[in-house]
Amino acid sequence: MRIAHVIHRYPPALGGAEAYFARLSRYLAGHGEEVVVLTTDAYELEAFWSPRARRLPVGQTWQDGVRVQRFPVRHLPAQRYWRKLLSLVPIPRWQALSLPCNPWTPDLWRTCDQETGFDVVHASALPYAYPILCAERLARRCGARFVLTPFLHLGDPTAPRDPTRRAYLAPAMRYLLHRADVLFVQTQLEKDALLAAGIPKQRIILQGLGVEPAECTGGNRLEARRRWGIPADAVVVSHLANKSFEKGTVDLLHAMSQVWRTHPDVRLLLAGPEMPSFRRTWRAFADEPRICNLGPLSDLEKRDFYAASDIFALPSRSDSFGLVLLEAWANAVPCVAYRAGGLAEVVRHRSDGLLVPCGSLVNLENALGELIRNPESRIVLGRAGLRRVLAEHRWQPKLDLVYECYRQLVARGRSGTDSRNAQAA
Repeated sequence: MRIAHVIHRYPPALGGAEAYFARLSRYLAGHGEEVVVLTTDAYELEAFWSPRARRLPVGQTWQDGVRVQRFPVRHLPAQRYWRKLLSLVPIPRWQALSLPCNPWTPDLWRTCDQETGFDVVHASALPYAYPILCAERLARRCGARFVLTPFLHLGDPTAPRDPTRRAYLAPAMRYLLHRADVLFVQTQLEKDALLAAGIPKQRIILQGLGVEPAECTGGNRLEARRRWGIPADAVVVSHLANKSFEKGTVDLLHAMSQVWRTHPDVRLLLAGPEMPSFRRTWRAFADEPRICNLGPLSDLEKRDFYAASDIFALPSRSDSFGLVLLEAWANAVPCVAYRAGGLAEVVRHRSDGLLVPCGSLVNLENALGELIRNPESRIVLGRAGLRRVLAEHRWQPKLDLVYECYRQLVARGRSGTDSRNAQAA
């Protein structure tokens, strides 16, 4: 098979969707398939709207047997404002093209209008509609099957008009979802949302994500704490994400400021890239000695990060699954999360973690305080999470599922072509 993966960013850019598609691409290449990744040159998400953000070299490279082609994100003066105005035109395809968050990559569009010979074109992720439209254009040109992994963010399930869910299921997004031949989803909640949006159930495949424990475990707890200035006996609350309001970093900072009133010796360990919403809040916390604020982590640092942690907190409004939860569980670290999006299904309340109402700082503070006071509860919940990882969330069956789907799609397509040719003859 010849397979195209079209995604808004690709490693070394950091992100859950990016890491997943890199793993899937390596897996397929290792099985002898030809995989081409078409992506942008953005390293930081801010590169989609700011010419000052970090970029990666444009052009072709090879990564783990995969050909990666990066295309430049272009910028025009005040583009976010006039694109927002254009997105108000009530035509879903036009709205998808002109969304302000889109990376505008006309070179990618032209390439997708010229390439041929692909059997499967697999795109991701919402809300970055422009690359998905490029992928759909490529699939139709090649007569290939168009596969989409949307990674829907569903927000607070108790809020009827949750803004995150409304944005991800807006008419422009629904248009893209309906264009796919197959959609891979990560939770039953995501599947139910697609069914409610009118997607036929036979097009939806429930996949879920996985983890390879050897890649994120085995860190040196004491050495990591010494290096980051954390006392050996302190309870450490950790958080790894694109640090932002959406990922819960801002709420976690405010909740910890209350936790410290009764637990002054607890430390907060943050890691990951910084988004503007975090940087605005961080100014008020930058001098807090109980916070260790790290940037993006190397693979070795990630192992140490989890080894140094006692509680992992992800009060995120915008996760379709929360791959970092699996990494924390692989290290037997209990998790605290908002009851929002895929996290509401991944974490089983009081079985392997604690869930709190989305946006409730008081409940977040109480959940953190409960685990800080009860080391036995931390051990029980962390070990339960580890058992689930080993039993339910390994990468091999998840990737096998995608590969088998590709093969079935291609076989059906070829059968259909042969049948039509026979009828024509």
